Amino acid sequence: MKNRILAGAIALVSSVALGGCGFIPGSGSGDRTVTVWLMKDSVSPGFLDKFTRSYEEENPSIQLDFKIQEWSGIGPKVLSALEGDDAPDVIEVGNTQVAQYAESGGLRDLTLESMRDLGSEDWLPGLAQPGSINGVQYGIPWYAANRVVIYNKEIFEGAGIDTLPKTRDEWIAVTEKLNKAGNQGIYLAGQNWYVLAGFIWDEGGELADENGGDWQGALDTPEALAGMEFYQELQALGDGPTDADEEKPPQTDVFAKGDVAQIISTPGSAALIEQKNPELKGRLGYFPIPGKSSKAPGSVFTGGSDLIVPKKADERTAGIAVVKALASEKWQTELARGMSYVPNKPSLAHVIEGEEGTAAMAEGATRGRATPNSPQWARVEAENPIKPYMTAVLEGGDPAREAKAASERITALLAGSG
Repeated sequence: MKNRILAGAIALVSSVALGGCGFIPGSGSGDRTVTVWLMKDSVSPGFLDKFTRSYEEENPSIQLDFKIQEWSGIGPKVLSALEGDDAPDVIEVGNTQVAQYAESGGLRDLTLESMRDLGSEDWLPGLAQPGSINGVQYGIPWYAANRVVIYNKEIFEGAGIDTLPKTRDEWIAVTEKLNKAGNQGIYLAGQNWYVLAGFIWDEGGELADENGGDWQGALDTPEALAGMEFYQELQALGDGPTDADEEKPPQTDVFAKGDVAQIISTPGSAALIEQKNPELKGRLGYFPIPGKSSKAPGSVFTGGSDLIVPKKADERTAGIAVVKALASEKWQTELARGMSYVPNKPSLAHVIEGEEGTAAMAEGATRGRATPNSPQWARVEAENPIKPYMTAVLEGGDPAREAKAASERITALLAGSG
């Protein structure tokens, strides 16, 4: 979901963030109003004003009414809107939330528009896949963000490293070389489960598998265990806590102290680091998380937003037209350049050339994935048995035994029990 992965990316626009819940009405005098719910901090006021003016000029019969929503508590609010008689015409949702809303039966089928007008075959898989339920496209990918490696150029230079790693083996070798002279090779918290997910996917494993409509936890497969083994190897090349995630303490604060060579985060985290330690300005670099071979970067969790259209919306047709505009090449380009997001198609990556962090993110996004597309996945994240599993392994527990227990818990949660 966008609120989890984009915490760092939002820092880039926090100085111009939309303040609180409310609305930004269109300036047009159209006789039809399209109501759009957008999430707080997703776009800047400048982008929204530019889009509104352009759209209303091209569509004089339409007035846009943007209502800004908070991420906290948004799930029940959207479900209530889908069931009620006063639904907005377009809603921005986290990409991994689509399955939950589709299960309600309240979403418009946008498959035709996706294929005919929006080039759905070229979308980033990490955004497109969660928006598609049983072959029906309910969510239109809007923008994405994913983790990259942020590194301290000065520490790399001091260690004599002038070539960035392209493979896992090279990454481990480089990190071992960096993990000395009072520096941490990498700061990786023990419960950063999104990073673990990427390693599992690289090995051909899954967090959970679907079989005939039933979901089962899959952390105990050989592939998933291999992903955890690599996580353990990398995590040991620094002093990250084994029993906490990347927010306890905030890894950006740790990196800002100046003795950490690498962290794994969104490029927007650089702004937080530089705010904490201005001396690091200009010393930060970025590269995609390395894969098992140099042919492709490592798999990453893709967070971001999709746009959905409620069945009960008064202006369904006009709402779909707004969605198509927001997802078009023109406005994808504006959004990527203005907000440092990854566009919804790899073919648009050229629009962010020159932006080192965003370019690294876009390269990694080609290997983007999403969490299991189950309506019950939110239950798994709420309890999150993956985190204690990781801690148990990093503190010496038997990986197979701990993975089996965590998988069984995931299975129960996905079945709606427990």
